[in-house]
Amino acid sequence: MLTSSCVLPLPKRVAEKLMGITHVTVRIVNPADSQRYSDVDFLVDSGAIYTFIPKNILQDIGINPHSRRSFVLANGEKFVRRVGSADIIYKKRRGAITVVFGEKGDFPLLGVTALEAVGLILDPVQRKLKPVALTA
Repeated sequence: MLTSSCVLPLPKRVAEKLMGITHVTVRIVNPADSQRYSDVDFLVDSGAIYTFIPKNILQDIGINPHSRRSFVLANGEKFVRRVGSADIIYKKRRGAITVVFGEKGDFPLLGVTALEAVGLILDPVQRKLKPVALTA
């Protein structure tokens, strides 16, 4: 479980006023059954690699973990979480990503690999996701 050193999301009304805080709603889809999905409100973190989703949301749409991975926070704190695979859809852009099964105290966090999977980049000034030319 993450400890209190984890950054927690701000209420939306506060977050909307702060520079650098961006929330988006993204559809998380079971790659084996596209009829099973959930629309999730995420904090976008271009400094995070992976996408964290509460495990109950992933379980509700039939996504199961396939392995465990170790993670390290910026402050050096280490923790272990289960990971699985999901598809994401954002404004008609679809991609496949690795998702981390969030535990109590974790919150929905959209990482950079999810942005890359759908060809987007975070514009921190306008607090919006924008298309980016994909490079090989």
